[in-house]
Amino acid sequence: MFVVVSYDIVDDKKRLRVAKLLKSYGERVQKSVFECRLDDRLYLKMKREIEKIIDWEEDGVRYYILCAGCLKNVDISGIGFVREDEDVIIV
Repeated sequence: MFVVVSYDIVDDKKRLRVAKLLKSYGERVQKSVFECRLDDRLYLKMKREIEKIIDWEEDGVRYYILCAGCLKNVDISGIGFVREDEDVIIV
């Protein structure tokens, strides 16, 4: 699945921790926006890890799950591109 994750985190240290975590799951496309290609298991793992870091009273994280049809309709102005599926070769 293709997941866009955006966040608004008040505390600098927590924001940095979430950004580092998200880098291991996807690609940063803006300061507080990541695009991730994940299966259901990895998505739930990532979400649980984020939920352990954030302050539920002050912070917000949004997860937008896009279907293949929706992904074709992503439009970008300026720099950037939608990351394609990576070719995987199993030897």
